Amino acid sequence: MKRLWLATLLLAAFPLMGLDAALTPAAAQKYPSRPIRVMLPFAPGSVSDVTLRIFADKLGARLNTSIIVDNQPRAGGITAVTTTLSAPPDGYTLVTLSSSTAISVSLLKSLSYDPVNDFLPISGLSTFANIVATNSGSKYQTLADVIAAARAKPGTLNVGTTTVGATNNLAAHLWRSMSKLDFVIVPFRTPGELVTAAIRGDVDVIIQSFGALKSPMQSGQLRALGSTTGTRAAYAPDVPTVDEAGVKGFEVLTWNGFFAATKTPPEIIDLLNREMRAVLADPDLRQRFLNLGLEPLPTTPGELTKLLKDEIQKWRQVIDDAGIEKQ
Repeated sequence: MKRLWLATLLLAAFPLMGLDAALTPAAAQKYPSRPIRVMLPFAPGSVSDVTLRIFADKLGARLNTSIIVDNQPRAGGITAVTTTLSAPPDGYTLVTLSSSTAISVSLLKSLSYDPVNDFLPISGLSTFANIVATNSGSKYQTLADVIAAARAKPGTLNVGTTTVGATNNLAAHLWRSMSKLDFVIVPFRTPGELVTAAIRGDVDVIIQSFGALKSPMQSGQLRALGSTTGTRAAYAPDVPTVDEAGVKGFEVLTWNGFFAATKTPPEIIDLLNREMRAVLADPDLRQRFLNLGLEPLPTTPGELTKLLKDEIQKWRQVIDDAGIEKQ
C-alpha cells in the first residue's frame, strides 16, 4: 500500500512540475526575447537621436529584435534616468549617459541618482568635437590670430557658446583658463541663436558642435578656426586643433554611451558589449557617423567607467575654477 501511495504521489508531481515550468517561460528563453528600449535624454531630431537610431537599426538586426528609442528630454534628461532605474534590471531597458551626465554631477545642487554607482557601463556609442568658428568676413584667419588679439587687448574679445554649463560653454572656460587669456564668454539660449549671431558677426568667435556648424561652414557663412579634439577629427581633417594653436593638452569631446541599471546580469552586459562593438566596427555605420560629424566610440565596460569618472573630475575642476554657480 505504501509503495502504491508513493508511486501515485510521484506521478501526480510530474504534470505539476511541467506546469510550473510553463508558468515561467522567460527564465528559459535566450536574451533578448522581446524588444529592448533605450532611454534617450534628448529630443527627437537631435544629433544624438539620429545617431542612436542609425545604431539601433543595426544592433536590432544582429540581436534579431527591435531596439526602441524612447526620447525623454524632460527635466534635463533626469526622466530618462529615473525611468531606467525603476524598470527591472533585466537588460530590456537601457539608457544613454553622456558628457552632460558627468557635468551635472558638479553643476546641479542635487542629483537624484549616482551615475557611477547606480549604473553598469556597457559600451560607448559616439564622440564628437566642438569647433571654434568665426564669420567668413572676420579678420581672424586662424586660431592663432584670435589668441594674439585676446592677448593684445584683454577683456575685449567675445566668445559665444550655448547655455552656462553646456559642454561648449565649459570648453570656453577651460580654454580661457589653460591659455591664461582674458576674454568674455557670451552664452546664448539655443544653438540656433548662437549660429545666427556668428553669421551676423555679433560675436568674434563661437564654439559649437561640428554637426551644427557643418551647413553654414559649407555654404561659406562661417569659417572653422580650430577643433577641440586632441588630434584632428576624421570628419574635419583640415581643421587644426586648439592644441596645435599653442594651448598644449587642450581637449574637449562630447560623448555618449550605453548603461544599464545595476544588478543587470553580467552575461547580458557581456553579450550587449560584444554586439555593440561589432556594430560600431561596421564601415557603413562609421561613414554615416562621419557624415554627421561624429566618430564611433567602441569601449569595454571598464574603459567607459574610466571615461565617466575622468570626465566627472575634469568638469568638477573647471566648474570650481570658473566659479559657476550650481543650478
